[in-house]
Amino acid sequence: MLIFPECNVEQRSQKTTRLSQADDSPLLCLEHITQRFSVGGSLWSRKKTLTAVDDVSLTLARGESVGLVGESGCGKSTVGRIACGLLSPSQGRVVFDGRDLPPAGAKSWAVGRIQMIFQDPASSLNPRLCIRSSVAEALISKNMQCEKRKECADAILADVGLAGVGDRYPHEFSGGQRQRIAIARALITRPDVIICDEPVSALDASVQAQTLNLLRDAQTRLYLAYLFISHNLAVVGFFCRRILVMYLGQIVEEAPTEEIFTAAVHPFTQALLAAMPNFTRKNKADNVLRGELPSPLALPNACHFHPRCPKVKEICRKEAPPWREIGQRHYVRCWQLL
Repeated sequence: MLIFPECNVEQRSQKTTRLSQADDSPLLCLEHITQRFSVGGSLWSRKKTLTAVDDVSLTLARGESVGLVGESGCGKSTVGRIACGLLSPSQGRVVFDGRDLPPAGAKSWAVGRIQMIFQDPASSLNPRLCIRSSVAEALISKNMQCEKRKECADAILADVGLAGVGDRYPHEFSGGQRQRIAIARALITRPDVIICDEPVSALDASVQAQTLNLLRDAQTRLYLAYLFISHNLAVVGFFCRRILVMYLGQIVEEAPTEEIFTAAVHPFTQALLAAMPNFTRKNKADNVLRGELPSPLALPNACHFHPRCPKVKEICRKEAPPWREIGQRHYVRCWQLL
């Protein structure tokens, strides 16, 4: 593997050894993040407040892969943009490597250390630039000479299986190849954290596997931490060691991956598991979600999930459930256990 010619074999070996060891020290922390947007507003109507993220907290350790799953529109991508500094939260704070991230748009000491891979690689690549220039562009902030940037870009492109094609343009590649270009651009700055916003959802199954294996290999060699955002529990279960389940802007359950799949407690998590394709059993009727995701412009009172919950209680309609620890690193926001 050719990632960063200046990174020698001994350094890579040390990183691989550290990754195999338990490392739970927090590298990235989101503390009680809330994100609101003002929408609408005209001569005939008032502006409305959309709550995209509601009091979300999460931590990410060095070398760790954490999954964030939920339905479309629940606020997952907003959390990802806040985590990488593209968006400033309305409330709460983002702490990276022991320091608060500066506001979005401000000059940041963490530039290049947190990268993001987007769902649609075509829209994240400049169609007027050859891919060598697109990948090398991330190194401009490193005050590196142009020829050195091009050399590093060619090396990282070869590393992701695209050797000798740096002069070609994004439209000349398939979707899977464009996603590898996006991965190369994220890796070239030698980041500590990569936010993956549904990076394989638009790819064929075989290409998904290749992309996930590429990301895991990069993690092993470079000791990366991933926040992996997806609506696909199967993909997250393969890739992550800990999973957070999000519903309508809130984290409703958090647990190690194996425990999510074998001992999920929240009805929404159970519904997601029941919705996974399984040809050896039939989904239980009481685990099937009813209705549509409510609008974040009009959040349900008390428990956000109660209008769709098959196990709803009267207290669910009157009082918001607390965030409680029910096992080792297993947390849930639900009244069902009382």
